[in-house]
Amino acid sequence: MCDTCGCHPDHIHKDTKTIDVNQSLLKSNEEAAASNRKHFDSAGIFAVNLISSPGSGKTTLLEKTIDALKNDIRIAVLEGDIETDLDAERIRKKGVPAVQLTTGGACHLDAVLVHKGYHLLEHSLNGEKPGILFIENVGNLVCPSFFDLGERLRVVLVSVPEGHDKPLKYPKAIRTSHVLIISKSDLVSYFDFDVDKTRKDALSLNPSLKIFVLSSKTGEGLDGWIDFIRKGITNL
Repeated sequence: MCDTCGCHPDHIHKDTKTIDVNQSLLKSNEEAAASNRKHFDSAGIFAVNLISSPGSGKTTLLEKTIDALKNDIRIAVLEGDIETDLDAERIRKKGVPAVQLTTGGACHLDAVLVHKGYHLLEHSLNGEKPGILFIENVGNLVCPSFFDLGERLRVVLVSVPEGHDKPLKYPKAIRTSHVLIISKSDLVSYFDFDVDKTRKDALSLNPSLKIFVLSSKTGEGLDGWIDFIRKGITNL
């Protein structure tokens, strides 16, 4: 999978030197993340890290969130992907500055890449700081959960078509997040998806988790999410 975070199958039975390298990598990332967080907080920037499997609706949710907030709050976006700048182009069409971060094969963003990406964003901000910085991570429920980016809020999406077993299958993603969004709720009647079980399983792993059930397509549940983000920015 990823040649930077130690999740490749060849790494499973390596000796302690490989483990030390991975630990050093994570420690280095933690230091960079702490620096990012200090910078964002001192500038009054509310940084939000969005993680999920591919196709869960991160970008569409981001577009709807931008529509609701952009007239009141200055927004900037870092878009993470293995290749292409398709998602960044979608965001720019909303009139919001966006920088595409392509990892070239790595299955997650890291704090150093976010640091570099934000400095690239500054050229589009004309000296003004965004009130909120959305970081859309690479589509993956495993590796991104290990890498702090310096965000103030981590949000994990699980879509209805993926199945209600995802919280138990990917506990690290749930435990390290502040918010769980059950997305594509308009499709519940078409899939064997138990919303209550998903909520119960997620809370068993992370009792402080805030949970939203919403559909970016129909607008169901979006108001609660938007209000939550507004309050987060206000309380920064």
